[in-house]
Amino acid sequence: MKDPKNIRNVAIIAHVDHGKTTILDGLLKQSNTFRSNQAEMEQHLIMDSGDQEHERGITITAKQTSVYYGDYKINIIDTPGHADFSGEVERTLNMADGVLLIVDAQEGPMPQTKFVLSKALELGLQTVVVVNKIDKPSRRIDEVIDEVADLFLELAVDDSQLYYPTYFAIGREGKAWKELPSDMTEQADLSPIFNAIINDIPAPTVDVNGPMQLLVTSLQYDSFLGKYAIGRVTRGSVKKAMPVVLIKRDGEQVVTKIDKIFGYRGLNREEIDGAIAGDIVALTGVSDARIGETIADRDNPEALPLIDIEAPTISIYLGPNTSPMKGTEGKFNTSRQIGDRLKRELETNVSLRVEDDGIGFKVSGRGELHLSVLIETLRREGFEFEVGRPQVVTIVEDGVEKEPIEELLVEVAQEFLGTVSQELGARRAAMVKQEQSASGAARVTYILPTRALIGLRNLLLTATKGTVIMNSLPNGYQPLGPKLQKIRNGALVTTEAGVTTPYALEMAEARGDLYIGPGVQVYQGMIVGLYQRREDLEINVCRAKQLTNMRSSSSDGTTQLTPFTNLSLEQCIDFIEDDELLEVTPKSLRLRKRLLDPNQRKRASKN
Repeated sequence: MKDPKNIRNVAIIAHVDHGKTTILDGLLKQSNTFRSNQAEMEQHLIMDSGDQEHERGITITAKQTSVYYGDYKINIIDTPGHADFSGEVERTLNMADGVLLIVDAQEGPMPQTKFVLSKALELGLQTVVVVNKIDKPSRRIDEVIDEVADLFLELAVDDSQLYYPTYFAIGREGKAWKELPSDMTEQADLSPIFNAIINDIPAPTVDVNGPMQLLVTSLQYDSFLGKYAIGRVTRGSVKKAMPVVLIKRDGEQVVTKIDKIFGYRGLNREEIDGAIAGDIVALTGVSDARIGETIADRDNPEALPLIDIEAPTISIYLGPNTSPMKGTEGKFNTSRQIGDRLKRELETNVSLRVEDDGIGFKVSGRGELHLSVLIETLRREGFEFEVGRPQVVTIVEDGVEKEPIEELLVEVAQEFLGTVSQELGARRAAMVKQEQSASGAARVTYILPTRALIGLRNLLLTATKGTVIMNSLPNGYQPLGPKLQKIRNGALVTTEAGVTTPYALEMAEARGDLYIGPGVQVYQGMIVGLYQRREDLEINVCRAKQLTNMRSSSSDGTTQLTPFTNLSLEQCIDFIEDDELLEVTPKSLRLRKRLLDPNQRKRASKN
């Protein structure tokens, strides 16, 4: 691509599940990026390439791709929709000149829609609105268009941003229209979206002849070529074997040389000889590059502004496993191995912070989901470690300690509204808005401390029979309030090490909900269930039935146990209290007390 006027850089932003990745898949397929047989072989969501992205059905990391449409090269960035991964959105918007804002025709603008749009408007990016899923039976297109207009009125930093084109789409079927169609079954494709990108989103305004500059906004690794530094060429042009200077965050300048240059075409990186300002490329040879640093011309090195990322709100202790089963299931379990892996994660995960905590580490992120994805990634790589209860990250302003607060949007059936209000009232949540959705459900907005969200999702899912929809968004800081009262019941804690038996579990399940089944290896101090009362109960789940001449071992087979609850990683993190830990291995998740010995726990509780 020789002329920046033929380049378009666009980011696709939306709330989670509004159809970003689905529309991008349609753009990839309809631009003939794939051969016809190759497109059929690709999975449904092409850009969600990670294992966890497939399993969770969400986008976790921002990814870039390119398609050609006529004489134009369109660089498209797919961004996550969860607020926990908004650091990915913040850094990748720096590469774009405009955004496609996807809004669900039923749900309308949601908390993350507000967040990502505010970031885009602050950067002065041109916005194209796409109302997606217009074929939903409970669509409310006119109301959604009005809600989007209200959102622009609230967030716009310039009058010109209040004028934006609106398009309509059914992303799943690969159809889009400039005007709302009367017949949605008619033949259509995504050409209106392509034309909107070309006509409504400006070409990059760059100086092709000036000294080269590139801001590193993403990093990737390859076992063959090493580290790729990815970013948009903001000035000049870049060529193979070109001598450059890497300007570090502290101003230090490192002289280096570009080895190879890669452009994007569909899912593939293709080696190219060079690129001009306005294009997005991946460079190798600059092995010391970090996100937010500048690669510049050697003779005229000028640094670009650093990427400003919002501060973390949640921290968690992560350290080497100290349980009696240490080293039996994982390959990497020492503090040094965990620390080296976390340092590597810091290079690509811009929202993460890691502090050495003596034995372990204090890991801070943007939310429970952000941290749980990291924990799941580590365990799949063979790491064995333990984590503590999530804590909020406070700041000090004008001598006052402040805690982060969140805007929480809850959508729930009217019959459960009282239960939800009672639970949130106990967590000092303030209701700011209540309305009725198109489906008749109550949609309530609360402001509450971030620490009140820890463990809330599972409680509300249980209280509403799994029907609650929750979305939260950071909403600034307020002075630190009093400690929240303990809300969870006590734990069933095992007193003996051994293998669980049906005979012992039958007696244990009468006292609460069990989280393990028979035939499981346990150790003293391990949590095996939730007690019916507020205090903890110590219990032996390894006791076997004593055999006499009146009993036989076969009579044990008549024990009928209630199926136990198998907690997920997020549920385990929500469950633990300050005096408890979660043991994480590639094969198991075990809840345990921080102090395994019951006598030590009693002494600690007195102190």
